[in-house]
Amino acid sequence: MRIDEARSWLLTQFAQSESPAADADCLLCHVLGVSRTWLRTWPERALTDPQWLQLQSLAARRQRGEPVAHLLGEREFWSLPLRVNSSTLIPRPDTEVLVEEALGCLQGRVTPRAVDLGTGTGAIALALKSERPDLQMWAVERSPEAFSLAQDNATRLALTLELRLGSWFEPLADEQFDLIVSNPPYIDAADPHLEQGDVRFEPRSALVAEEQGLADLRHVIEYAPHHLLANGWLLLEHGWQQAAAVQALLSQRGFDHITTRRDYGDQERVTLGRWPGGAHELPSGT
Repeated sequence: MRIDEARSWLLTQFAQSESPAADADCLLCHVLGVSRTWLRTWPERALTDPQWLQLQSLAARRQRGEPVAHLLGEREFWSLPLRVNSSTLIPRPDTEVLVEEALGCLQGRVTPRAVDLGTGTGAIALALKSERPDLQMWAVERSPEAFSLAQDNATRLALTLELRLGSWFEPLADEQFDLIVSNPPYIDAADPHLEQGDVRFEPRSALVAEEQGLADLRHVIEYAPHHLLANGWLLLEHGWQQAAAVQALLSQRGFDHITTRRDYGDQERVTLGRWPGGAHELPSGT
């Protein structure tokens, strides 16, 4: 079968997908080991029988709803090719807004220290390290499978991370940072979107939080001051309807310069605040 014929067949198979053309091109490029430009340049080239069988198998899995990133085993984030699997979230383009804001907060700081809480694939931490080689970049992950994935991505990209296995701040002892970033679980367990799209194949533990999705955000905000240097920044990704709640939590905890940034879909997605003093005592009851 010719490439253009195979692509037309894929488009009919993916008619119910939100992105049939992108899905078709990604699978074809993966099976053939070529770029999208190559596909457009040589549409008359034929697939081998093994390639056609592989394409049919991948198409069937995609029709069942499996994310393209899982089919390919890879997703690009901040121009970095990251390996992905079902142990963690698939990096989303909108999370690049968090990276952009973090880089802005690091401007003018010499050999700064930063930590990414709940790093998953390592996407945020690796993106920051790729832009700031002088950055002492830490990353924390509680899932052993996701932790191994982040290690693998760091090794493949030759980017050095100080990885710690554990939950939130637990493995950090008294370490202090110029910057704390996190994309924690923030979806309400009752949200109907959990039964739609790619999130059906991602771990609920990386998606869902109690208190209508605010529990983990609240936890990070509460304990972050103990690990922030004077005038250090906390940056959080959150749901599109949670900006006001996150701003209030930051303000109540004593942060200033609180700001919310919109994602590429013009939704309020990232809120940041500055800790004005030095490292703070841990809250009572810890």
